Amino acid sequence: MLDTNTAAYVFGFFTAIVMLFQLALALGAPWGEMAMGGKFPGRFSPILRVSAIVQMLLMGFAAIVVLTRAGLVLENYFVFSKSAIWFVVTLCVLSAILNTITPSKKERILWSPVTIILMVCAVAVARS
Repeated sequence: MLDTNTAAYVFGFFTAIVMLFQLALALGAPWGEMAMGGKFPGRFSPILRVSAIVQMLLMGFAAIVVLTRAGLVLENYFVFSKSAIWFVVTLCVLSAILNTITPSKKERILWSPVTIILMVCAVAVARS
């Protein structure tokens, strides 16, 4: 089984990549076909840029929960992380499913492996 600390660090690494991608979308990168099912190719509209920021913040929260549950940060919130980790697991499972079935081939190729890795790591940390 995957070591808890390793799983948490891998989760943190891949979450940082996702967050940077979302930040790039929010700043106007023309990568819309690799997000949100590919329905908005090119640069996101202002409202979708806000959505990218929200997704970035949600992923940051998920990373903090995972790292806290693994005992690596914010030890005062460890008890909270015991229940919050299951929210993160659910988020990762849904993300993995949606990125696997997306009609956008580019999104599927890029994000399916990442979201599956995030899901496996989140489960490993949750079960520790």
